[in-house]
Amino acid sequence: MEKIKIPKATAKRLPLYYRYLIILNDEGKEKVSSTELSEAVQVDSASIRRDFSYFGALGKRGYGYDVKNLLTFFKKILNQDTLTNVALVGVGNLGHALLNYNFKRSNNIRISCAFDINKDITGKILSGVPVYDMSELKKQLSDQQISIAILTVPSTAAQKTADDMVEAGIKGIMNFTPIRLSAPSNIRVQNVDLATELQTLIYFLNSDKSDKTDKSK
Repeated sequence: MEKIKIPKATAKRLPLYYRYLIILNDEGKEKVSSTELSEAVQVDSASIRRDFSYFGALGKRGYGYDVKNLLTFFKKILNQDTLTNVALVGVGNLGHALLNYNFKRSNNIRISCAFDINKDITGKILSGVPVYDMSELKKQLSDQQISIAILTVPSTAAQKTADDMVEAGIKGIMNFTPIRLSAPSNIRVQNVDLATELQTLIYFLNSDKSDKTDKSK
């Protein structure tokens, strides 16, 4: 991924392809076409072929793609053989849910430590993950050499906490807070705003209803 410069949209789709290839391989399927992939992952076949073209000739015209070869290739590209430990900062309702989930369907991502200010849970192990007091954030992130963190603290504490994480060596932040963080250019921030996504979904559903009503008149 670092050696091949690809668009961000393509990078986001690679895990979709990989997960479906695992399913096909488990079913014993030997080859797959871009059309079949398109129907399964809901990405048009032209985009799939363009995504794959960034990595050279992965398939054969008239044959499609060899499932095992493609799976092996994407496994290497996505570093599926390397375990990545991530930190969870903020163990509220959403944080608890993420701890319980802990990427159980992934063999290469694991929440290995969590942080909070709640004395009722700090110093304990929740869902197999040790929860540290926020005062230990910088030391633990540095000592454990963790470079990726999930941020689920209250909005009022988001920026200060992000600054502390950056000081401790964090290079990537998955931000679940509604605050758009200010971070150095070398820090990658992925914003996940559940409320915005739901509002967008509601808007489109309401738009669909309006269109149907207008057409029925």
